[in-house]
Amino acid sequence: MSNPIATLFRIPELKEKILFTLFILFIYRLGAHVVAPGINVAALQEFAGQLQGTVFGIYDMFVGGGLSRATVFALGIMPYISASIMFQLLAAVVPSIEKMQKEGEEGRKKLTQYTRYATVALSAGQAYGYSVFLAGIPGAVMTPGFGFTLQMMLTLTTGAVFVMWLGEQITDRGIGNGMSLLIFFSIIESFPNAIGQTIELVQVGEVSILALVVMIAVMVGVIAATIAVTMASRKIPVQIPRKVMGRGRIREGQKSFVPLRVNSAGVMPIIFAQSIIIVPGTLATFWTQPWIQNFSTWFAYGTAPYYVSFAILVIFFTYFYTAIIFNPVDLAENLKKQGAFVPGVKPGARTAEYIDRVLTRISLPGSIFLAAIAIFPFMLLEAVGVPFLGGVLGGTGLLIVVGVGLDTVQQMQQHLLLRHYDGFMKRGRVKFRGRQRYM
Repeated sequence: MSNPIATLFRIPELKEKILFTLFILFIYRLGAHVVAPGINVAALQEFAGQLQGTVFGIYDMFVGGGLSRATVFALGIMPYISASIMFQLLAAVVPSIEKMQKEGEEGRKKLTQYTRYATVALSAGQAYGYSVFLAGIPGAVMTPGFGFTLQMMLTLTTGAVFVMWLGEQITDRGIGNGMSLLIFFSIIESFPNAIGQTIELVQVGEVSILALVVMIAVMVGVIAATIAVTMASRKIPVQIPRKVMGRGRIREGQKSFVPLRVNSAGVMPIIFAQSIIIVPGTLATFWTQPWIQNFSTWFAYGTAPYYVSFAILVIFFTYFYTAIIFNPVDLAENLKKQGAFVPGVKPGARTAEYIDRVLTRISLPGSIFLAAIAIFPFMLLEAVGVPFLGGVLGGTGLLIVVGVGLDTVQQMQQHLLLRHYDGFMKRGRVKFRGRQRYM
């Protein structure tokens, strides 16, 4: 356990999970470089270079440059994320969906199936909008028309469904969260290019040395702040009373704690908010009415409405996702069954209310941190003259990379701890009077 990294591939179960995850990610990145038929990539990339400081550039970063190259995986995992958000929100207002959530495994299977259907519908709609966008770029489409639109819809929708399947495979059989890891590796791919472009801009004098120093300081600050807040937790004290176990054995009372993370939602609120903030721009590709076009410009990247809306969405989804993954009632019931209690709080419903109140309070600074760390670096880098590619290294992209990396490492550590505990129990097993006992 002194060097966990060296032992990762010594544990068969963990080794299989890691290799399987890497294999799926390899397939994903391979498909992200296969260009859809009928596209002039050179003309598209020349035009896409002008859109780096827009929502298009943000979305392109999340799909690993798939939009700027018109690949078969251009939509990435974002339609699946949008469909998941839609059904989670509908559960609060539609009783039948809420009932499915509470029906256990069978209900979750039905909800997952509906989410997949919604993913197909959203992918088809986004693919149509993207094909219309491509047709409007001079020279980007070799043979524009209805046939090209239908072909792109079929290609991109199939690619999005396959990416959804890849993400589910990582979550079920690999290590880490499949959706997060797909976005993680998409962003990682853009880092070398962003670093190279930044160096070139410094050499030609478009970015000053001071701006470069500020960008490096922002990167270090984002990494340090993300690690600090991700690891921070509020420890709720728990008292385990003295208990007679039988045959004269007595378990002494113990004091422990339940850690509640300040940022229980991780980086998922950022991903969710980003998938929603692109909706106005997507609608503008379908309808050309002036009021819709004006509405979409309000949410253009870099404007005040964009930053305010993004911050509100991040705070909302922090509480939203925390409520999904953490249930205070279940935690209170488990403590009650074990005979444990929070000092000064009655077991059961009162404990659940207390935990929920504490979690609500500590989630506020966590959500504000996420919003600030995703917005302020962009604003600061723009103020000192660093273009959008520097923002990739200092804002949302770096935040997601650090957050997902920490979450994946923690899951690996949990596997190592479980393996170490099992090995300890096996070594402590001895034969005594024909029965196995633990020493």
